[in-house]
Parts: sequence; C-alpha cells; structure tokens
Amino acid sequence: MRLLLLLTALLPFAGSVQAQTTDLTPEAYRADALSVEGLVNRQYAYLDRFPDGVMPMTEALRAEASAVHDRSSLLRYLEHALTALADHHAITGSSFRDSWALVPSYADLWVEREGEVWRITAVREGSPAEAAGVRAGETLDAVGGVVTTEAVRAFWSEIGLTPGGERDGYAARVLAAGRRDRPRDLTISGRRLTLPNLYTVSAGDRPPVTVTEAGDRLTIRFNDSLGNNDTVAAFDAAMARARPGQTVVLDLTDTASGGNTVVARGVMGWFVSEARPYQIHNLPAEARETGVPRQWVEQVLPRAGKRFEGRVVVRVGRWTGSMGEGLAVGMDALGARVEGDRMAGLLGAIYDLRLENSGLAIKIPVERLHAVDGTPREAFVPVR
Repeated sequence: MRLLLLLTALLPFAGSVQAQTTDLTPEAYRADALSVEGLVNRQYAYLDRFPDGVMPMTEALRAEASAVHDRSSLLRYLEHALTALADHHAITGSSFRDSWALVPSYADLWVEREGEVWRITAVREGSPAEAAGVRAGETLDAVGGVVTTEAVRAFWSEIGLTPGGERDGYAARVLAAGRRDRPRDLTISGRRLTLPNLYTVSAGDRPPVTVTEAGDRLTIRFNDSLGNNDTVAAFDAAMARARPGQTVVLDLTDTASGGNTVVARGVMGWFVSEARPYQIHNLPAEARETGVPRQWVEQVLPRAGKRFEGRVVVRVGRWTGSMGEGLAVGMDALGARVEGDRMAGLLGAIYDLRLENSGLAIKIPVERLHAVDGTPREAFVPVR
C-alpha cells in the first residue's frame, strides 16, 4: 500500500463524501472496513497509549464493520473507528455534512475535565465563543440541553466505549465544536448559548502574515497560513523590516490547521548560519515490521541572504497545532524563547493511508515527533 506523507492536519472539505461508487460490491466495501483494525495496528505510532497496545475495538465497532455495504456505511464506520483512538490528529480524508467538526481547526473552546467540572481552559481569539462573552475559566455545563457528563458518556457509548482518561477531554472538545451542518447549543456557566459552528464562519481575506511594530518589537502573526507556500515570501518581506537590536516575535497562536515543512524551514532558515537539527522523527511501524528501529534527525539549513541574529520570541497557545507545534519546538532548539499556553498537543506526523478497494483514506499519526532534546512534541511546555 502506497503511503503519502502529509505533515498537516488536513481540512475536510476537499474530501466530502461523493456519490456512491457503483463498480464495487458490498463485499469489497466490507473488506475495506475489516482491514482497518489491522492497518491501524501496523501503522499507528501511538499504540502504547492503549492498555493492550492495540487499537480499541469493541463489539459495536466489529458489528458495524461487518454490516458495511456501500461507500456511505464505510465512511461512517471509518469515522467511528478513528474516534476510538481519541486522537484529534486521526481523521478521515472524506466527510459528511453532519460530521463532527475537526479539533482544533474548527473549534473555539478548549475543554478539560476537572473532577466533576468540565472547565473551559482556553477560548479562541476572534471566535464566535469569544464574541458571545465566553471566557477561560468558565464551565461547559451541557450540550444540547444534556449535562456534559452524560453527553460525553453517550458520545462513547455509541461505539461501545466508556469515558475516562484522555477520552473525557477529547469528547468534550468535539461536542463543544459541534457538527458541521448546524449551530451549537451550549450551556456555559449557567447561560444557554446558540453559537454558529466554525464551518459557517468566514475568516475573511487575510494575508499570510500580519506585521505590527511597537518600540523595539517586530511582531509577525501567522494567519493560519503555515500550509500556504506564499507565506515564505510574505515572511521574508516582513523580516526585511527587522532592525538591529529589535526583538522579533513570531505569533503562532492562530496556526490550528497545521502546514508543511517548506514553510517551517523557510521561517527557521532566517535564524541559523549553519545546518542545525530541529526535530527528531521515529517510525514505529518499521520497527514492528522488521524488528529494526528507525529514527532520524531533521535539519534546518541557512537561506542565502536571509539572516537575523537578534532576540526571537515565539508565542503559542491551544490553537498552535501540528506544524505550528513543530515550528515552535524547532525555534526552541535554535534558542528562541517559546512562551504562552500549552499547544494543541497533536500527536506525530500523519500519513494518508488509502484503503485497497474504495480508495477512501484515513489519516493517522505514523511517525512520532520529538524535540531535539528528546521531549515528545506533544509534551513540550512553553514558558508561562
């Protein structure tokens, strides 16, 4: 099976479910469904998150896989199977109109369980939730009129799992983000609010970066643009304004949708004069298959005529995701000060794994990623 490496949390609309394919038999679709468990157990880089070291698989999921008979039932099963991983970086390549929103790309509330309380620990800047007056520290009391604890339990019950541990926060964040085709009905600190889902909210026509200058600081804010190769030229133009003695601030707080290494290396190339390591990759799938572990270090190289030697600060938060996180830990390795809240904590680098018969794709972390000091990327803690 051919694997296409994608270093981004890809957006959903490119793969919205299409009209039914007519040249496949129900048996072919079912075979694809039944292949998913083995595929995940061979390729997923984080099986050690689970007690038995294998993908969580329930009787409900097995029955659903056995009942798959067409493209739609296969896609719905794929959504449920990946949900069992409780991993915001494990997604399907296609989607339905009523699929759950992707977190963090299309979420504006970061929710975590604190005992019996579902705490909103971060609110996305400029989002519908912020406009409605929601603030960090408040509580998510109910979703659709159902108390959050019960809503989380029902979320997992649908696929035969029980809540607890990482599943709690995962489900609460997905429920708070809502379904793509309808407004959200959330009760927050006693106030029942109707909020649009972020698929219906336009960010407007924003440039790749926004540049502001105040005193001895030049701030370059990335407008969720790390997947846009035009960002390199925009960043170069911004850096051309930097003066000796200034502090350059790289604002990555709005990079939830990930990106690619071309942009990340283009940015970091301004801050090195020689090849420097910035990230460690590890491929557990190869070790499982061959018994021989594989790990390598990725480097950033200097760019001709691009050099800044002053102080650099990197701002991050919960909507710093995937490649934004990689850029942050890379800049940390280069000596920058990385400050702010915890990042999204998305796991690893995702690969596009296509099923043999239908061609539908699942996108799951196949590589583990680490900072150059060995810290897992998802465990990196910025300066507060």
